[in-house]
Amino acid sequence: MLRLERVTVTYDGFTAVQPLDLEVADGEIVCVLGPSGSGKSSLLRAVAGLEPDATGRVWWDGTDLTRVPPHRRGFGLMFQDHALFPHRDVEGNVAFGLRMQRLPRAEIETRAGAALALVGLTGFEHRRITELSGGEQQRVALARALAAAPRLLMLDEPLGALDRALRERLVTELRALFVRLGLTSLFVTHDHDEAFALADRLVVMHEGRIEQVGSPVEVWRKPANAFVARFLGWNVTTAFVGGPIAVRADGLEVVDVVDTPVSRTVTGTVTARTFRREHFLVDVDLDGAEGERLQAEVPLDHPRVPDVGAVVGVRLVPGAAVPLPG
Repeated sequence: MLRLERVTVTYDGFTAVQPLDLEVADGEIVCVLGPSGSGKSSLLRAVAGLEPDATGRVWWDGTDLTRVPPHRRGFGLMFQDHALFPHRDVEGNVAFGLRMQRLPRAEIETRAGAALALVGLTGFEHRRITELSGGEQQRVALARALAAAPRLLMLDEPLGALDRALRERLVTELRALFVRLGLTSLFVTHDHDEAFALADRLVVMHEGRIEQVGSPVEVWRKPANAFVARFLGWNVTTAFVGGPIAVRADGLEVVDVVDTPVSRTVTGTVTARTFRREHFLVDVDLDGAEGERLQAEVPLDHPRVPDVGAVVGVRLVPGAAVPLPG
């Protein structure tokens, strides 16, 4: 349904989005994932028609929307800060866009009520925005976007201001809601756990370019290059083979060099140890490889979880590495 053709965004000579092409199918949930400054929010604003200096073409179902103003594209946009009106109650916020369309009062009330029901806020119509929790405000903003019945829903870091436990719950609810409604969605986030949980397809961006496109499983199992691997938390090293490889932290085994022949291992010194609920994550500076640091998972029941300063051996678990280009 959505097709981007050589879309570029430039600010005062700085190119935030390099010329790129992208397609989003009908009913597909696509997450644009990348660190701050990667160009993902600028791309979203270009699709919405909010970037006056953007170039390239935006197509919807075969129709060129490039010169169509934002309010006539039929797209919904939800920001991280929700942009709710504190002087209006919940219903007033949800119905605002519908009133701007000068729809009949009865239709406005029906659609606003239906949107609040979708996000689980029936009965909240006359609550003040200042009386709501962060998660409830997020639901109001989503209801406002849904009430307009957008043909494409775009979300820019909508869960970024919430605590992790609430984000994990809401992202599951969002995924279930979007699938149930068959909603075509473009979701921007820097959190890969969030993207993995929500997306049908991931678009990984870096410095305005698309580095990789694929399903969450494809991107996780086979990162396309060193940037994607590092961004997803893999180790990138040349210590074990002649060329660069990416290794998951659970793909490295930490052993005690006293009990293990040193010839079978790469040795190093533990520089940090962090408790991560199901395991310890240890940083190891490798011997004979200046600046080479790996992270390995050590099970909680390991007979000797190494302390900082311990000299350990590191072995590659067979099948845990992915070769990288270059």
